[in-house]
Amino acid sequence: FSLSFFSSDFVPRQPLTGLFQRKCEGNNMPRHIPISQPKGNLAVGLYKGHKVDRRQIKASPVSTKGSLNKSVKFVRDVVREVAGFSPYERRCLELLRVSKDKRCLKYCKKRLGTHTRGKRKREEMTNVLQAQRKAAQAKKPAAPKAEQK
Repeated sequence: FSLSFFSSDFVPRQPLTGLFQRKCEGNNMPRHIPISQPKGNLAVGLYKGHKVDRRQIKASPVSTKGSLNKSVKFVRDVVREVAGFSPYERRCLELLRVSKDKRCLKYCKKRLGTHTRGKRKREEMTNVLQAQRKAAQAKKPAAPKAEQK
């Protein structure tokens, strides 16, 4: 028999004595036999049916749901600037300042309802804290260096 249906890069661990012979000694059993995709129409098997090309379907408007656009970002920034942080967000910031990341996550999770929302809020608050530190560094003038001899 011939092994022509195997892909060219297939190399068996041991020579096959039968086409689909199972090796039952320990871990020598082949787990997967790669099959190169045959050409033409088949009546049976993994690639059965009439050959067709995939249709190119344009993206529907629902696929853009939730993405942040310029106007939404602007409105959220204005609201954050005017209203500031809510009390639970302020507590979250305090927990992050004293390096209690895990406690912050538990607190956010309790407040927001799900683990994923809690993680997202903690990440947002971490970014806010970093931005505040960066702004403070930019404001503070550089200390004059002592002259070296």
